[in-house]
Amino acid sequence: MSRAPRSATAKRDWGADESGTSIMHVDMDAFFASCELARRPELRGLPVIVGGRERGVVLAATYEARAFGVRSAMSMASALRLCPQAVVVPPDHRLYQDVSRSIMELLGQITALVEQVSVDEAFLDVSGARRRLGPPTVIGARLRELVHARHGVTCSVGIAQNKFVAKLASTHAKPDGMLLVPADATVAFLRTLPVGALWGVGEKTEQALGRWGITSVAQLADTDVATLQAAVGKVAGAHLHDLAWGRDPRPVVPGRDERSIGAETTFAQDLWDLRAVEKHVLALADKVAARLRGQGLVGRTVAVKVRTSDFRTLTRSRTLNGPTDVGREIYLVSRELLAAADLRGLPVRLVGVRMENLSARAGLAEQPTLEEAASPRGEARREAELALDAVRQRFGSSSISLGARAEPRPTTEPDAAGLSWTR
Repeated sequence: MSRAPRSATAKRDWGADESGTSIMHVDMDAFFASCELARRPELRGLPVIVGGRERGVVLAATYEARAFGVRSAMSMASALRLCPQAVVVPPDHRLYQDVSRSIMELLGQITALVEQVSVDEAFLDVSGARRRLGPPTVIGARLRELVHARHGVTCSVGIAQNKFVAKLASTHAKPDGMLLVPADATVAFLRTLPVGALWGVGEKTEQALGRWGITSVAQLADTDVATLQAAVGKVAGAHLHDLAWGRDPRPVVPGRDERSIGAETTFAQDLWDLRAVEKHVLALADKVAARLRGQGLVGRTVAVKVRTSDFRTLTRSRTLNGPTDVGREIYLVSRELLAAADLRGLPVRLVGVRMENLSARAGLAEQPTLEEAASPRGEARREAELALDAVRQRFGSSSISLGARAEPRPTTEPDAAGLSWTR
């Protein structure tokens, strides 16, 4: 779901010249909600929200619900105040992953140059597919037909000379549309947009530019680089000036690497006791580590997300000396980050753990993780967690977990990994 501001004048016919416009951005429309409607057609036309009813947040909403102001990442309580008649559907992430995988396979049949950037969007470079399948607009129209026929969901397609403009085009094609921005119309198209539409312009950057009287892409493009750098910094100023003139040299890179792996939980009731929060952090660290090992990855940066009862969200991170996929190590660092967060005396509503700065473990086979290097028991602990993975694969993900006690233990104690059975 795109949250970037749009321009009413940008969604129009910019011309039919497709030469030099071989970059396509495919974005599913309200993807999670669309998947639910496909298997429950009786809900079509109704305001539907995907998320946890009691304490969750909105993961997706149909356009009927969005008409009431419902948006993704909004608390479910706020969403239901805006749209009390909405039908709330719990998420089915396995369904969404299956549909996403099938759609990405379909894109791969069009061109090998597919860069998946999330579960519901991807960039394509169709320059090599023109002779076989026709111009980009023909390819885009056929693609939209196939996706809908196969899965009953819709997608929007943007076509342009580079990734940045193609992404903006698909945003303005929504829902269930296609927009071509010819190469010679790129600057004119961009000049219709508010400055918040540019990549990298969040709320703070938009405010900083606004203090210099810059509220549109046209004004930004007409501002000299030195002034922009004074407003938002040297690197950001030059980058935004390039975007305002439609300059984006990045190619479509197939086989996008996982950028981060994380998990989070929203509590049924706000938790005052940090020890209770730590138990959830332990379970999340265990889950993240298992996913890392399952994908053959290690991470070097541990990040913790905490949301207090007033909906203020804090994030803290620490980069380790070496990469790891050991749940206990992730937990110990996460616990320290949690303890250092200033909660202002408020209870905790949500907590999350994420590993970033990922790389393939295979490429680091001879390099021990931080946990392994710090203690001769580190490798034994990792082997124990690998055994834990095997048990879960056979008996289910809830059959075994890391023990709540993760403090260092005497080396004579037989349970070196801190594992416990869940009954």
